Amino acid sequence: MNWVFLENILSGVNKYSTSIGRIWLSVVFLFRILVYVAAAEQVWKDEQKDFVCNTEQPGCENTCFDHFFPISQIRLWALQLIMVSTPSLLVALHVAYREHREAKYKRKFYKDKGSIDGGLFCTYTISLIFKTGFEVGSLLAFYYLYNGFGVPILVQCTQEPCPNTVNCYIARATEKKIFVYIMGCTSILCIALNFMELLYIVWKQLWKHFNKRYVPVEQQILRSSKLHVSAHKFTSSEHFENTKACAPEPAADAIEKPASPVL
Repeated sequence: MNWVFLENILSGVNKYSTSIGRIWLSVVFLFRILVYVAAAEQVWKDEQKDFVCNTEQPGCENTCFDHFFPISQIRLWALQLIMVSTPSLLVALHVAYREHREAKYKRKFYKDKGSIDGGLFCTYTISLIFKTGFEVGSLLAFYYLYNGFGVPILVQCTQEPCPNTVNCYIARATEKKIFVYIMGCTSILCIALNFMELLYIVWKQLWKHFNKRYVPVEQQILRSSKLHVSAHKFTSSEHFENTKACAPEPAADAIEKPASPVL
């Protein structure tokens, strides 16, 4: 399977993401796409051929394999990667819409077209909710389809047309279990990162509204108090000058010379 298109989508979204979003993209690239392409895909390559049952009954192995693996684990993993990465495309499309709007009307509507505010804030929030929902849904689907996250070496099958209870063996069970655990841990990590990023952008948006609404009022009150103090000082100094100008000067005769000492 070619993952170049998904890599291009996520690379384009990277420049519009927050710092936590960039960490999420790094986790998706390193621990999911890279692990899938480099190693996991080869482990599940011939899983149906390597599924062996101790019976010669025609159709028994196929029936048992379909019963225990209604959908291949590696294909479910690939489906999960596509579903959790696609909502990020909404952010890139919204930014492209902003760029197209400014080019169409030849006006600058936004200070920064990639700034997470207004409609882009809603789009970013929706994408995070969808990504988290897909992650949780995939984990639940994996748990209920395969009765947990373990991969047993031996399974017992009683499905028709098997003549009786037959033992079936799964190839590379331990190796598959390790990759399943990697998938589960990275999914939990991505859910935590999505939740943290959602809290971060909501807190940032609330702080921005707080600054717009309350900080200017406080600055206006502070400015008014400074103007009042300045006016009071000016009035006091003017009153002092007027009082000084209106006061009569002492007469020259009224000034007595000091008496000369008696010798």
